Amino acid sequence: MSVMDYQTFKKILFRLDPETAHHIAEAALDFVSQCPPLQALLKKRYLVDEPILHQKIFGKSFVNPVGIAAGFDKNATMVKALHALGFGYVEVGTFTPKPQPGNPKPRLFRYPKYEALQNAMGFNNEGAAIIKARLEHIRPTDFPIGVNIGKNKATPQERALEDYRYLIEEFENLADYLVVNISSPNTPGLRDLQNESFIQELFAMATELTATPILLKIAPDMSEEQAVRLCTTAVEAGAAGIIATNTSIDYSLIRGAKDFGGISGKPIAAKSFAIFKAVAKELFGKTVLISVGGIDSAEEAYKRILHGASLLQLFTPFIYHGPALVRDINEGLVKRLRSDGYTNISQAVGAAL
Repeated sequence: MSVMDYQTFKKILFRLDPETAHHIAEAALDFVSQCPPLQALLKKRYLVDEPILHQKIFGKSFVNPVGIAAGFDKNATMVKALHALGFGYVEVGTFTPKPQPGNPKPRLFRYPKYEALQNAMGFNNEGAAIIKARLEHIRPTDFPIGVNIGKNKATPQERALEDYRYLIEEFENLADYLVVNISSPNTPGLRDLQNESFIQELFAMATELTATPILLKIAPDMSEEQAVRLCTTAVEAGAAGIIATNTSIDYSLIRGAKDFGGISGKPIAAKSFAIFKAVAKELFGKTVLISVGGIDSAEEAYKRILHGASLLQLFTPFIYHGPALVRDINEGLVKRLRSDGYTNISQAVGAAL
């Protein structure tokens, strides 16, 4: 699939309802995931495997730092195809203990002028049992898989820990790392769990349950001081890393935005980077930092790396630009690292701090 091929494919998909288009893409990538010869062809075109980009993180080998963010492959149906399209690692989910349909439709909206999406999906997924069986079939893989977990909508706040406990126990042996999602804006009350007391309790429980690295994903819609405080609390309680950030509920970012759901893509780049930068200033060197939110070029990716990101994630820019973007970012990183005299990406991580 060349750039032109993807742009043609995108024009067709963008004539359809966004969720319908995603289901069509999912069916195609599910097929690729079952077909090793197709995966091999795609890897030759898109997967950048240069020693200068190799890293060992969480005891696992990452061939390049660019991963697909949670929310794209909610049910772990596209994992191998996404790696073949250039991603150095794949984060799946968000999964909940029980299956749930998510919020009422329509719940996914495009803003092509802004290269943005707005989603109010609500953790729609097939549930832990089905997805666990699917991951057991996929494993082992020669690339890392992250598992993003969240509580069911019907689970009351006071029982949220029970959902996270169950999911950690179910997926700890199938994940190279786990991500606690309490920052989605699409489950009522979920962001209320972004408080120091709950985070302390959560990670105290989690670190007793498993040795699998567990990360916290935060929202961009808080003050830098609050973000730093929450992330510091999480790391002190045992979090192995921070992912910054989730989608934004700052609807002023897009003219004509809905008044619900979360915005992703180019409009949140500055907001996401500001939160990431503040957290990195405090926690770089103390934990693994992953940056996500509006990363749509090698230049933007390199900026996040220089400010402390060991790993990066894409979602919305991938939808607008296709797999060539993943390849171009990685190839651009190789050029920038060499130009700056680095022999490995790990030397550049945090260099601007």
